[in-house]
Amino acid sequence: MSIPVTLSTSSVYPGGVELTFALARDLGYDGVEVMVLDPASRDAVELVDLVNAYQLPVMSIHAPTLFFTQRVWGKAWEKVDRSVALAKAVGAEVVVLHPPFMWQRPYHREFVDGVARREEESGVIMAVENMYPWRVAREFVIYRPHWDPISLPYPSVTLDLSHAATSRSDGLAMAIELGDRLKHLHLTDGRDNFRDEHLVPGDGNQRAAEVLQLLAQRNFQGQVCVEVITRGKTTPRRDDDLARSLDFARKYLGQDPQRTLR
Repeated sequence: MSIPVTLSTSSVYPGGVELTFALARDLGYDGVEVMVLDPASRDAVELVDLVNAYQLPVMSIHAPTLFFTQRVWGKAWEKVDRSVALAKAVGAEVVVLHPPFMWQRPYHREFVDGVARREEESGVIMAVENMYPWRVAREFVIYRPHWDPISLPYPSVTLDLSHAATSRSDGLAMAIELGDRLKHLHLTDGRDNFRDEHLVPGDGNQRAAEVLQLLAQRNFQGQVCVEVITRGKTTPRRDDDLARSLDFARKYLGQDPQRTLR
């Protein structure tokens, strides 16, 4: 089967989940990644109704483990476990999650083993995302055990190319080194500065085209999810960014621009 290209609800923010489904269908995406945030994104029944209405699957769930979602779904492991339950309820194969913050001490001490155990027990891929040091006057390594998943024994990893840019890393080198542990790609881009920009792929300094070509050559079994920031853009510009991102993915994965999995 060809590598699916999905659209993250975060790419449509502040538009809602249903708008993401509508855009994904109209533009030709293969499915949706749901960032757990507002009530609609947490409701399995509502999500299944959207899957049926738009004939597009929810292929991944992004757990609410971001800084600005700390109040969503309680404490750290509760966020993870409820995300796994939601994934199973809607038929998603992947849960994307960020590593713990430094102040979450019990959680980060248990994180590596806890993630591996949950993946084995649930059958859901628990793909821990690469992050970056926070930079103000100097760098702060705020994520534990670390922002870089390369040296940590996670069975599954999400590679985010914007995060790679912000951490001054080479996303292609990371993809090569991760090997079969790379299960999920957040297709985006960025530049060498402190901002996590989430640009349209090809608009930054990451070798996004080469990453996609590597995945195609490797017979990648995971998903490519477009995660770009369109907040503040007009509707035509937003739609153009999402269409360009999909076209970029199809081109460098070696797929027919018009093909879909449906």
